[in-house]
Amino acid sequence: MPNKGKLPPAEKVKVVQKYLSGELSVTEFERCCSINRATLYTWVRLYKARGIEGLMPASKTRKYSPELKQSAVAEYLSGGISLRSICAKYDINTDSILQDWIKVYNSHKDFKQPNSGGVIYMAKGRKTTLDERIEMVSRCIAENNDYGKIIEQYGVSYQQIYGWMRKYEKDGVDGLTDRRGKRKSESEMSEVEKLWAQIKLKDAENLRLQMENELLKKLEELERGRGVD
Repeated sequence: MPNKGKLPPAEKVKVVQKYLSGELSVTEFERCCSINRATLYTWVRLYKARGIEGLMPASKTRKYSPELKQSAVAEYLSGGISLRSICAKYDINTDSILQDWIKVYNSHKDFKQPNSGGVIYMAKGRKTTLDERIEMVSRCIAENNDYGKIIEQYGVSYQQIYGWMRKYEKDGVDGLTDRRGKRKSESEMSEVEKLWAQIKLKDAENLRLQMENELLKKLEELERGRGVD
């Protein structure tokens, strides 16, 4: 794979997929691409969080809520977790963005509400039903983990949708049940209800995979066209 200074998005996707499948080691990546491993780790994190869209050139500056900034900085400053881990947890583009927030915090300035283009970021979440959580997670999967869109549409907090996504990835549908207190109706889903939820979530995953494949094909076609020119 020739080094052109900056890899086009389609090549980034191929490199990340080869790395995740074990076909390409970190050392091989550095040798063939002449790019350091920190860059690969960033690509992998963005791909896991957002799919192919995470490796596409940003059409506009990504916005982060004041609550997210405060949570990320506070967790980092509490110690025991790296910049990279915080960026992965809160889906922050790069380490340098988090470092800038830390500088703002240490200078005793406030995080201002960004111009989010209409996206509503709530400091507090709300109570939700199991059906709502299944619906929100399935929509989030289909929308390539666009948390902002889910927050705006359903009126929940970033921490809530982020937590549900992680629980679903770890435990499947069971991770979305609320086992606190005496809410037995949720923790005792019938087999029919669980099957319905699994089908709904699987359909969302298939939809996202289909969109990613279509986008990758378009990128490859575009790059072939540029090569002809």
